[in-house]
Amino acid sequence: MTQRRLAEVAAKVGVSEATVSRVLNGKPGVSDATRSAVLTALDVLGYERPTQLRGERARLVGLVLPELQNPIFPAFADVIGNALAQRGFTPVLCTRTAGGVTEADYLELLFEQHVSGVVFAGGQYAQADASHEHYRQMTRRKLPAVLVNAAIDDLGFPRVSCDDAVAVEQAFGHLVALGHVRIGAVLGPTDHMPSRRKLTALAACASAAGVELFEEHAMFSLEGGQAATTRLLHRGVTAVLCASDPLALGAVRAVRRQGLNVPRDVSVVGYDDSPLMTCTEPPLTTVRQPIEAMGRAAVELLANQIAGTPVPDEELLFEPELVVRSSTAPAPR
Repeated sequence: MTQRRLAEVAAKVGVSEATVSRVLNGKPGVSDATRSAVLTALDVLGYERPTQLRGERARLVGLVLPELQNPIFPAFADVIGNALAQRGFTPVLCTRTAGGVTEADYLELLFEQHVSGVVFAGGQYAQADASHEHYRQMTRRKLPAVLVNAAIDDLGFPRVSCDDAVAVEQAFGHLVALGHVRIGAVLGPTDHMPSRRKLTALAACASAAGVELFEEHAMFSLEGGQAATTRLLHRGVTAVLCASDPLALGAVRAVRRQGLNVPRDVSVVGYDDSPLMTCTEPPLTTVRQPIEAMGRAAVELLANQIAGTPVPDEELLFEPELVVRSSTAPAPR
């Protein structure tokens, strides 16, 4: 390694160049904490580890998100990133973009960086029809991982989820109490596991309450929510329950484009309670995911796996909370 790079790593860690040199050459006389800090600095600065040190996993953790457009994902990244940093890990953020790097490609990059583990907050594990081979590769490599929110069965990783059934019961119960009898649901794609869970719970709620339920599926975006809600309005619904906040904002826009008012003519409920939902017009009634608790639990499960402590691979279900604001009102007479 050149003198300049040695100096850069030494400055990053706050130790002498001689100490960095000792770590790189595998010489004794350096504490474990310092060795670990030097190796992490190499990874963070993008320098390759010397061959003999590559077998050791870095104190890096991949954080794989499907997108950053929906404010819930940056919020998760914030909580998980902070919880990782408190345990001495450095998060590496990987965001899928349309037509960009795939989840499997990101995983290859993370393998090359010798990450200690990966947290997925939304990804192909939530889509029944997507490819899941890269998760099996992680299992073969014994790479610790945690999945946030509903996943397909049989992947064998610990999962941390918001209870979709409870979320739906709270939101649906609220709309029924307001007198709505024709309720529409805007859900994600048909193979999306959290949406499937919500639909199963919705069907049960509608049947128990003797209420008509109309469903539409959409891509998770404002435009998707707007298009699906426009179809629901033509079917005569007076309330729309959405599987994400951006979908709900699309629903509000669809109602307005039809010359109607939220909530006087049509009530709208979101899901997530992502940042800024108090600032929408009207402020959005939505189901809050307990992001803080879920993010910390995910990091704890990952840290235990990295430390070699066995963790159960069942799902931890967290209770959501209905937050009533101004986008819902009694059904029009």
